[in-house]
Amino acid sequence: MAKYTRGTVKDFPGFNAREDAETLRKAMKGLGTDEQPILNVLTTRSNAQRQEIAVAFKTLYGRDLVDDLKSELTGKLETLMVSLMRPARLYDAHALKHAVKGAGTNEKVLNEILASRTPEEIKMINQVYQEEYEASLEDHITSDTSGFYQRMLVVLLQAGRDPDGPINESLVEQDAQELFRAGELKWGTDEEKFITILGTRSISHLRKVFDKYMTIAGFQIEETIDRETDGELEKLLLAVVKCVRSVPAYFAESLFYAMKGAGTDDDTVIRIIVTRSEIDLLDIRKAFRRDFAKSLYHAIQKDTSGDYRNGLLLLCGGEDD
Repeated sequence: MAKYTRGTVKDFPGFNAREDAETLRKAMKGLGTDEQPILNVLTTRSNAQRQEIAVAFKTLYGRDLVDDLKSELTGKLETLMVSLMRPARLYDAHALKHAVKGAGTNEKVLNEILASRTPEEIKMINQVYQEEYEASLEDHITSDTSGFYQRMLVVLLQAGRDPDGPINESLVEQDAQELFRAGELKWGTDEEKFITILGTRSISHLRKVFDKYMTIAGFQIEETIDRETDGELEKLLLAVVKCVRSVPAYFAESLFYAMKGAGTDDDTVIRIIVTRSEIDLLDIRKAFRRDFAKSLYHAIQKDTSGDYRNGLLLLCGGEDD
């Protein structure tokens, strides 16, 4: 897997798991909780280091660090800190499990994770899901979804996207024409064509297809998807197209809308900031500044409050003015 280096959180230099465990225990011991040391430690250590702290905490005190955090913290701050403690390889599987658990489905989570992860990451998610829940992620998703939306999710779950390689210009032309015929030139829509092409072609190939599509149609592929599909299929196809164009821009837009207007979609904010903090949060910050004419740091500052805000700002890692 690619080694990401565009995160705001990296391995902490001079890391000492035992010292950090002692700091956390002191902050939570006795009456009242001192949130600041908890924030200072957990937002500046990498996920791998946080796992070592949890082991040291149990070794020193015979206590479970996550249980202590849950009993000492409340609300959004608790959710954020517990999310930081979840092993990175389990995070997506856990989020997907909760998206399909119980009554109703959280399609937003399904769309976001399956549209934005690489084939290697999706293979890992499938494997971890099977290990953790002794069930197939595909089975859980198919029993909770239907129609063409379900089919697109299943295609993405196969992690069968072509690897990036030399571009075949005649296939680019053919795919662009087929998408045009499947949507704009057809009475009704051939959803299957959109699913196959958008779900299996390589990223670099699809970028060329979108350019060619613009030449043929005179407008962007997103406009066709908007007109020709609806509901969750439309949202998922648009998420895939946006991620093909730029994953950081996709997440920047998701964060913008999660904080726009009255109320905040805190689950989305926490999920994106936590999962991308060691991958590409610097690129997301850059895209946010470019596309929305303000910094992500400023948006978080304005839209959240208290220790929860402080935690998010520490993970965000700075202004982009």
